[in-house]
Amino acid sequence: MTMKAHEIDYRVIGDDMQAVEIELDPGETVIAEAGALNYMDEGIAFESKMGDGTDADQGMLSKLFGAGKRMLAGESFMITHFTNRGQGKQRVAFSAPYPGKVIPLNLAELGGEVLCQRDGFLCAALGTKLDIAFTQRLGAGFFGGEGFVLQRLSGNGLAFVHACGTIIRRELRGETIRVDTGCIVGFTPGIDYSIQRAGNLKSMMFGGEGLFLATLRGSGTIWLQTLPFSRLANSVLKAAGPASVEQDSGSVIGGIGKLFEME
Repeated sequence: MTMKAHEIDYRVIGDDMQAVEIELDPGETVIAEAGALNYMDEGIAFESKMGDGTDADQGMLSKLFGAGKRMLAGESFMITHFTNRGQGKQRVAFSAPYPGKVIPLNLAELGGEVLCQRDGFLCAALGTKLDIAFTQRLGAGFFGGEGFVLQRLSGNGLAFVHACGTIIRRELRGETIRVDTGCIVGFTPGIDYSIQRAGNLKSMMFGGEGLFLATLRGSGTIWLQTLPFSRLANSVLKAAGPASVEQDSGSVIGGIGKLFEME
């Protein structure tokens, strides 16, 4: 039997570096990725747990197994539960660890399930089940890169994921779209996910688009991001180059080091 999720209210704050503020009635709980907290009202109490709270009878072994799967999906070992223990409405806010957008997902309106990129989960109403999903095809497993392990968010309440860059939402109605695996934020049931070769051998080796692309086909909703965080990080590292080691010289510690070198 599916646990009914707590009915939370929310507002998304900001434009390019967004946060989500959750409003909880007394007794309501929101679960969040460890380290995502921005601020909370005085009446909010929090506790770190291994499980998402959807299975009250879950044993320790099952909790450890679930926590291990979360780590495989790029998330933390523990999940933080924030509960309103005060009087009246209380607020708690969360944000992603890098610039981007917060995407609200009403799971009840999306077929009860969304598959999203690994480490994309931000927070959700208590009653949302967190799990991982491996891509179905062997080729996707070997060559899918960021799309190999996906997160499964299921339930009937609100969940929030974060992504980098501008977010594109598309409705597929029996169509097919080919996407860089890192650009996929999530998709609903009814979308088939697979990996296909990116053109001919010359295009694969010298095209700069990677060896393989993800193919999404079917009927449902997909969310894409224009700037995967991995692409941003690679660009920064490439621009820094070998000289990145010397850039500490501009800091206070680096300046002190230069003084010692002069003696």
